[in-house]
Amino acid sequence: MSKPSDNPADPFKKALAEATKVMADDPDLTVSYSVDPSGVSGDAMRLPQVSRRMTKDEVLLARGTADALALHRRYHDATTHNRYLPQGEMARDLYEAMETARCEAMGARDMPGTAKNIDAKIGHEAVRRGYGQIRDKAEAPLPVAAGYLIRHLATGRDLPSEATNVMDLWRGFMEEQAGVTLDDLQTKLSDQSAFAKFARQIITDLGYGDQLGDDPDNLDDEAEDDGEQEGAEEEDQPDSTGNDEADSEESDASPEQSQDETQDPSQAQVTMDDLADQELGEEAEMPEGEAPMEPPAPAPISEADPDYKVYATDHDEEIEAQDLAEPVELERLRAYLDQQLEPLKGAVSRLANKLQRRLQAQQNRSWEFDKEEGVLDAGRLARVVANPTTPLSFKVEKDMEFRDTVVTLLLDNSGSMRGRPISIAAICADVLARTLERCSVKVEILGFTTRAWKGGLAREAWLNAGREQQPGRLNDLRHIIYKKADAPWRRTRDNLGLMMKEGLLKENIDGEALEWAHRRMVNRPEARKILMVISDGAPVDDSTLSVNPANYLEKHLRDVIAMVERKKQVELLAIGIGHDVTRYYDRAVTITDVEQLAGAMTEQLASLFDSDPRARARVMGMRRVA
Repeated sequence: MSKPSDNPADPFKKALAEATKVMADDPDLTVSYSVDPSGVSGDAMRLPQVSRRMTKDEVLLARGTADALALHRRYHDATTHNRYLPQGEMARDLYEAMETARCEAMGARDMPGTAKNIDAKIGHEAVRRGYGQIRDKAEAPLPVAAGYLIRHLATGRDLPSEATNVMDLWRGFMEEQAGVTLDDLQTKLSDQSAFAKFARQIITDLGYGDQLGDDPDNLDDEAEDDGEQEGAEEEDQPDSTGNDEADSEESDASPEQSQDETQDPSQAQVTMDDLADQELGEEAEMPEGEAPMEPPAPAPISEADPDYKVYATDHDEEIEAQDLAEPVELERLRAYLDQQLEPLKGAVSRLANKLQRRLQAQQNRSWEFDKEEGVLDAGRLARVVANPTTPLSFKVEKDMEFRDTVVTLLLDNSGSMRGRPISIAAICADVLARTLERCSVKVEILGFTTRAWKGGLAREAWLNAGREQQPGRLNDLRHIIYKKADAPWRRTRDNLGLMMKEGLLKENIDGEALEWAHRRMVNRPEARKILMVISDGAPVDDSTLSVNPANYLEKHLRDVIAMVERKKQVELLAIGIGHDVTRYYDRAVTITDVEQLAGAMTEQLASLFDSDPRARARVMGMRRVA
């Protein structure tokens, strides 16, 4: 017999797992509890960890998350969902949020007990992301607000206050633009196909119809029409036997037409030659040395991809952090960041010791062996005793060139980082910067975002100029310098608090930011240069992606990464905040919470700086070493 568990939370976990399987109508589902982000992968579901204390918040969050995931598994059909899935980023986010709300509303209707649990989950997420503090509609995520509104209208239930705040900021706009469509919501909930078409109409009403892509229903109709037409053509096509006579009759009946349709190759050649002579004659008539010179081609915006376009750079800015907030505000924001850093004081010392052993910035001694004179090599002492005339038994000390190091931390300051992720990024930057400075390594801290949501002044200029097709990047960049490499940490520590400022975080165009940071680094005098990107995933700018290919910014990011790796002037690393970024960066780790910095994450972060790929692979668990 197995020994009963001493953990008082185990009976609750077991009961919740069994209830989740029943609710999902999937007896093969495997339910586990983890500190990793909740979700479903195949037949495995991860729920939030429940400690021995079983606090009320832990229990409600676990139950709410389990109910939400189970309902999505029960009522959601992936094939239907993918059939109507939009192509553009914003349209796709709206579509996903509304589908999630549909599944939760279906569960609240069929199993009323789930509604209260999911309310607790929504409230917890809204508090964690700081939705209650948002006062400007432009700072509130529209897809989240759309999902909240669908759930509220479908169930009639009030949302938690923080979620209600986000919904209310956008509610007037959504009801004004899509009010007629929303009236049909109740009739669409039970049919996922009908709801998918309903959601696509909502997206069109909100102004993102250009991101939907082709209508799959129209494509099916066209395919059926093509099939019928092909069948008719096959029926009308004569048999191959006996066609020679008919073809001969047709050719004899219209010889003049055949001659007109068949062009003489010699005539075509003469025509081309005449045109060439005419062009040469015009050029020959120009006096020598006075031919107009073509203006030089403009320099490409991106060294990594000469075809990468930017509509306007007039409003881009590179600005220092202290110019974006008053000193008093920076001190207040820094104090807030320090409160979250309090539990990590011990992590700084441990991380410093590990990094010190790897970087060895002050190490400048080594030996040359197998010399005929110098200091006796102790490893060859027995051979010298046996035969004192043995050559190459000495070593000579030599001085190594001092390889000083500079590290640039490039932080994603996008809206998707709002809340806990941006706090983790700021804490990572703070811990790493202080630690590396103790190791005599210079540190530069940069951030990147945009000046406005949905395009700003660049988009206005594009609209006024007639909406050029595929104009390229269509937003105003904001590149922030939090700390220059030569500035001491004590003088710039308050600047990191700027990331806690409301309204700073907007869109993220990673490729141009990475190229900007790389240009700054290559001009530095240090021998070793390390560029570390701290981000939560793919580049996203709604204004750009709505009028360009869906992978426009992602392709440019990959091109820039390839250029940096190819030039080998800078070592490129990455930290993913809550998301795996290894699909972009070869050397990367993922952090889901700040507590990991003090544990196993300390070793992994230190391993990123190890120049030996095999040693790095042992720590990071890589199977293959380049």
